[in-house]
Amino acid sequence: MEQPGLEQMLDGQRFPVELLSRGLLLLYAPLGLCLFLLRLFIGAHVFLVSCVLPDCAIRRFLVRVMSSVLGVLVSQSGEPDRALKIYVSNHLTFIDHNVLGLLTSCSTPSVSCPPGFLCWARGFLELGAPGSQSQLQESLKHFLSQTGSSPLLLFPEEETTNGRAGLLHFSSWAFSLSDSVQPVALRVSRPLISVGVWYCEGWSITLSYRRTPPIPLSDYRWLLPVYRSPRESDEDFASRVQKLLAHSLGVHGTRHTAADRAEHIKRRKKEPPPRSSRQNPPTASPAASHMAQRVKEVLPQVPLSVIHQDLALTGCVDATITNLIEGRVPYEPEAPSAGSEAPGRATSNKLIPKGFARRPEDRHLSLQERKEALYDCARRRYLEKYGGVAAAKKKSD
Repeated sequence: MEQPGLEQMLDGQRFPVELLSRGLLLLYAPLGLCLFLLRLFIGAHVFLVSCVLPDCAIRRFLVRVMSSVLGVLVSQSGEPDRALKIYVSNHLTFIDHNVLGLLTSCSTPSVSCPPGFLCWARGFLELGAPGSQSQLQESLKHFLSQTGSSPLLLFPEEETTNGRAGLLHFSSWAFSLSDSVQPVALRVSRPLISVGVWYCEGWSITLSYRRTPPIPLSDYRWLLPVYRSPRESDEDFASRVQKLLAHSLGVHGTRHTAADRAEHIKRRKKEPPPRSSRQNPPTASPAASHMAQRVKEVLPQVPLSVIHQDLALTGCVDATITNLIEGRVPYEPEAPSAGSEAPGRATSNKLIPKGFARRPEDRHLSLQERKEALYDCARRRYLEKYGGVAAAKKKSD
């Protein structure tokens, strides 16, 4: 089964694209602004109550009731195994640990937030200045060995997604702390007026928008505990838990990592605004036009505007061809013109392997075969188009 791409797992914009949803959002905007100001005032009182009262059932009940006024509605199904010390969940927003803290006592370590007031105010467990992964693991093991320590809530994805298409690859370090974990599946729904979670937002923007929609609901479903099999590695253990959570949520478990997500966002930020394939490509230098024409000869179904946009980022014909072949650059194929099909095209397409190879060597060979097949097809087109002219010119000389 083909895994979803990162563009499906991340929301490219904050507001809905449907005309009806945008109309409802526009009508709701004045009421949403009033609710935001009211909830901002109440939120200060919730923060004070959280600071004054110790972590106990009474505090969680009071804060949960007050948070419902803030628009943070939480529900759960099932119960966690209190004997386990590691909770693992999918990651949707930067305040997931705060919301789950309304249901049960748990601590989330600060991985990237430096220690200080902001780290403490956001509800993270302070373990000193962020260091290497091995130092973090040692600090967490020491914390778990202490008597009366609360369970750790970890997010193996390490970054957020929209939760509708797939889960990021689970990092294995979270599963090196214990041989048993308690999975919890998180769903966030925003009925009536849906406001998405934008991939570029920070925790403060997430908190602000969380107070604007009328009824955002977070639903936690506690799954059965998962135990490590004999001689099972951390990577295999993490993969097994990822598949279990993905099946529970009805999404796919992917191999995309947090680093892939960061690279995708970086690329999206550098991309120029999308242009229609019918529009003429932007004015380019003769060298850029020549490079674009070379790509067009290899991939005639790709619009020139898309080729120019990617060449502006890569500056390399081979890199642009690779991006287009691997599907990293979305585009709408153009209808082939009459006589543009070469006899060798069907043969070359058979040489192009499909799917994602597991071994790096196979992926490299797959890419080389694709390039060779495409270049061979382009070479045949060129000879068919210009070979007769060149031969006649040679005879006349």
